[in-house]
Amino acid sequence: MPNWPFLHNGNPIHISRAEGVFLYTKDGRQILDGAGGAIVCNIGHGRAEVADVVREATLKADYILPPWSCDEREELVELLTSKWLRPSFTRIHLTCGGSEAIESAMRIAVMHFAAQGNEKKVKIIGRDVSYHGTTLATISVGGHESRKVGIKHMLQRYPVAPTPYTLRCEDPDPTQHYLDELEQTILQEGPDTVAALLAEPIAGASGGAMVPPDGYWEGVREMCDRYNMVLIVDEIMTGFGRTGTRFGYQHWPIEPDIFVSGKGLTAGYSPLNGLFSTDEIAEPIEQSAGYSVMFHTYGSFAPACAAATKVLQIMEREGLVDRAKELGSLLRAKLQAAFSNHPHVAECRGKGLLQAIEIVKNRATLERYPAVENVTGRVIQKSFENGVHFYGAGNSIVRDVVLLGPPMTVDESHLDTMVSALSDAVDSVTEA
Repeated sequence: MPNWPFLHNGNPIHISRAEGVFLYTKDGRQILDGAGGAIVCNIGHGRAEVADVVREATLKADYILPPWSCDEREELVELLTSKWLRPSFTRIHLTCGGSEAIESAMRIAVMHFAAQGNEKKVKIIGRDVSYHGTTLATISVGGHESRKVGIKHMLQRYPVAPTPYTLRCEDPDPTQHYLDELEQTILQEGPDTVAALLAEPIAGASGGAMVPPDGYWEGVREMCDRYNMVLIVDEIMTGFGRTGTRFGYQHWPIEPDIFVSGKGLTAGYSPLNGLFSTDEIAEPIEQSAGYSVMFHTYGSFAPACAAATKVLQIMEREGLVDRAKELGSLLRAKLQAAFSNHPHVAECRGKGLLQAIEIVKNRATLERYPAVENVTGRVIQKSFENGVHFYGAGNSIVRDVVLLGPPMTVDESHLDTMVSALSDAVDSVTEA
């Protein structure tokens, strides 16, 4: 197709159909979806009952202005409130994509202070290993340098704190080290100018399932309280059961002020992301004349809300959050068995069905392969030839990481297939 995609840099894989945990290519190959697309397809592919409710909602009313109400929106909000959100999260804003939702969260954090007469608090701290989207604001605050190429010279500057990368942390107390680094960033910027910290509970695409050390998130929450900062948690990849809890932040005894979650909300069946917050954040904005949280044209799209409701019902009915926890532990054990002594795998890491391996040239020294060798791309390609799709992760700081995030409907035999394909691919690339 000469007119698509926009850049003709490669030969896109043609997927003709998908069913269960498998993708089927145009040339007839069956591919196990070991990454759920882009860590999206939580309930598996081809669920007719989801397609049916989308069709029904579309036929009933194809477009309804986002601030208005309708059955599909009310049903989704009721389900989220009663089954998924903790009681403190009483405010919901629905967008199409994750970039829109994150940027909305950034705006809300600044507006929260401006509505109280404090227009000095405008800075949002990002982290150096992170990904939050591709709008100019979200790509600027994120720490994914390769995705800034060609536009970095015009991006707005955001303060940056380090993301916990314990594999390469030389401090014997990594928790305190990373908390000290965050506090230093806040103090350098001036606490009276900082509105929020934006961070993923477990770094996803940019770091590859990087889990922070014990005590880190509790310390972050305390610091945000102490310096009167809004804590925004990006749950777009980790939310709705992916890591074995309803949301990733729930692995720790903390509550964010705002969190955003998307991919698993509709499991790939329709574009929809949710922003969730508290009365404490929303009320100053609500009570200030002229303030509003602007909608996007297709935000809270009724057929997408119908898809989300059905997906979450399936998640509950089939116990997929608990399944992600159990299968995640099993997958982690299988990865450890395959790679714990591998000379070119530094670490297996993750939670639930968000797992990763980091490939290195020398396990003992953690020396990396040169970037020009494209180790991640070659491992992903070889795995695909072996019949399994994985997701390449990393940024300019973290490199050569393979991310695993299959549908939560996989079984143990699928996990064995994934680990076998990955093991063969790593051996093939590193021994070449």
